[in-house]
Amino acid sequence: MALYWPSEGMLFIADVHLGKDASFQSAGIPVPLGPTSETLARLAELLHVVQPRRVVMLGDLWHAKEGRTDDLVSEFIAWREVHGEVEIILVEGNHDLKSGPLPEAARVIEVKEPHIVGPFALCHHPEACPDGYVLGGHIHPGVVLEGRGRQAVKLPCFWFGKQVAVLPAFGSFTGCGRVSPCEGDQVLIVCEGNVSPARIGG
Repeated sequence: MALYWPSEGMLFIADVHLGKDASFQSAGIPVPLGPTSETLARLAELLHVVQPRRVVMLGDLWHAKEGRTDDLVSEFIAWREVHGEVEIILVEGNHDLKSGPLPEAARVIEVKEPHIVGPFALCHHPEACPDGYVLGGHIHPGVVLEGRGRQAVKLPCFWFGKQVAVLPAFGSFTGCGRVSPCEGDQVLIVCEGNVSPARIGG
């Protein structure tokens, strides 16, 4: 669930939320550890396939300060060493601001929103910006598909509006919230590695 700009070799992802499992455990919520490792493995596979020069994370790389355990930080730094040829830019999101700065060894360039690159305003919060077409995250967009037998399933999606595009959450332990696109918006549903257009309006 990423967006790639081939001419610039730039890969965009949003809402990675590393350490969310550890954050829950620190609060006494019994969830299994593992999503952080799974997320990093998926990102490593994506980097291998796409071969970008730069990765822009549209906010919320880490879920919370409590989840930034020594073991998980070490795991991220080790992962970063393997993929050291790729520049990583983090557009600070609300969770990043609460978690605090990353250690220097993480080799992540942290910037404020909006971060302007060409025609795009790179943000965490998906709000219109006069400086460019916004690429954002934050809301973990999803749509609900309903079947004839009243069964329903919520799936993550890319949501492209007139002034703002919202990327689905990349993290393995994030979920998605239901969005209500306007007629004329383009929504691409993500299901089992495939991306398909959804019909809006009409």
